[in-house]
Amino acid sequence: MSLPSFEELLQEAERAHGHLCAGQILGVRMAIFGLKLLGIEDPRGADRKRTVTFVEIDRCATDAIGVVTGCRLGKRALKFRDWGKMAATFVDASSGRGVRLVAREDSKQCAAELHPELATKNQREMAAYRELSDEQLFSYQWVHVDLPAQEMPGYRAPRVTCQECGEGISFNREIHKDGRILCRACAGERYYKPVTR
Repeated sequence: MSLPSFEELLQEAERAHGHLCAGQILGVRMAIFGLKLLGIEDPRGADRKRTVTFVEIDRCATDAIGVVTGCRLGKRALKFRDWGKMAATFVDASSGRGVRLVAREDSKQCAAELHPELATKNQREMAAYRELSDEQLFSYQWVHVDLPAQEMPGYRAPRVTCQECGEGISFNREIHKDGRILCRACAGERYYKPVTR
């Protein structure tokens, strides 16, 4: 089995994301191209345990990339790095090969030139991102990504308890500090601030 057609993938991405936009089209195209470069033909079926994807932005394209690749946070196959870049790295976990794709900045200008008759930037980009070649949309670089066992889909590790708050910690994410086992929050890496109601 192979991937559905481009149009079918766009429909799936639209359903998953809630609307269709230029970012969705770009994400679908990026994922298809990345998988093609790696030679992964059935990422949501026979090849589903081979593919690990790192995304570098939390925007529309990320949802589309997950739809195409089948990679999900809950499956430990989608990794988020908050770098603010329209980029993703597709890794073949069975071979260690990876390819990082970045949306070309000049693709927006290409869209404006290709479809000046369309009223909005989003309309121009949606039309152009369907038509431009992969090379016009993306630059890419072959990379190696270290994937230790704890980063792999299906990884299991002992669960420990934070000695400060009593919450459980999975996947070796605990911090050892002053002879105690702490969760990241109790070790001072809290992203939230407790308040009283």
